[in-house]
Amino acid sequence: MSYWIDTHAHIYLDEFKADRADMLGRAAEAGIDRIYMPNIDHTSIDNMLELEEKAAGVCVSMMGLHPCYVKKGFEKELYLVEEWLGKHKFAAVGEIGTDLYWDKTYWEQQQEAFQLQVAWAKQYQLPIVIHCRESIDETIDLLEPLLDGKLRGVFHCFSGSLEQAKKVIAMGFYVGLGGVVTFKNGGLDKIVPEVDVNHVVLETDSPYLAPVPHRGKRNEPGYLPLVAQRICDLKRIMPQQLKDITFANANRLFNHGI
Repeated sequence: MSYWIDTHAHIYLDEFKADRADMLGRAAEAGIDRIYMPNIDHTSIDNMLELEEKAAGVCVSMMGLHPCYVKKGFEKELYLVEEWLGKHKFAAVGEIGTDLYWDKTYWEQQQEAFQLQVAWAKQYQLPIVIHCRESIDETIDLLEPLLDGKLRGVFHCFSGSLEQAKKVIAMGFYVGLGGVVTFKNGGLDKIVPEVDVNHVVLETDSPYLAPVPHRGKRNEPGYLPLVAQRICDLKRIMPQQLKDITFANANRLFNHGI
C-alpha cells in the first residue's frame, strides 16, 4: 500500500515546539506516513535526532550543512557532518548545495562544502538533497563533473525552467515539488505539465512555503495533499496515481525497503 511521503520538512524547528505532537497527528490523518528531515547546521542536530527517536519509522533524519550556513569557520561544521555520517545511519546527505539569493559572500566556500559533502555521499552510498536558490545552473555545473553513474538525489524546492528540469532529470536526479506549485505567479503551472511524474517527489519544506490557501502561514506536512492535488490538476491524473508513483520514487531515492 502506498501513502504520501514528505521528502523535505524541518519539523524539528522551534516553530513546532508548541504543537509538534498534534502536527504529527494531523499529518497522519492526511495520509503522510513518512517525513524526511534535512539538517541545517550543528544547532539543529540534537532536536532532529530526538524527534527521529520519538517518532521512529515516521521521522527520518538526513545529515548535511545547509549552504546558507556556510560562513567563516565552516570547516568546523563540516567536521561535525563527517563525524556524524560515520557514526549514525542517515537517509541522505542534506540539505546541501548553493545559494545566491541571501548572501554571495561565501560563494567559493559554498562550492567547496558542496563538493566535499557529495564525496561523502558517494563514500556512504547515500543520496544528496540539494538546495539551489537562485543558483540552479551553477549547481548543475558543479554537479555534472561529480556524477559517476551511482550518485542520486533531488533538487529540492524546484522552481526553475523546463530546460533546467530536463537537465536535472537527465542527470538521474529527482525534481522536488512543494508549495510553490500552488502559487498563482510561481511559474510551475507551465513546467509541471511537461515533467514526467516518474521523476518527481513531493515535499513541504515545512515550516516554509505553505501552499495556497495557507500561503504566508506556517507550513506543515499535513498540507502535502494540497500540493499533490495541484499537481494532479496540472497533469490531469488521479491522486491515487500520483501517490503510487511518488511513493515509489521516494523509496527509490532514499533506498527505503529496496
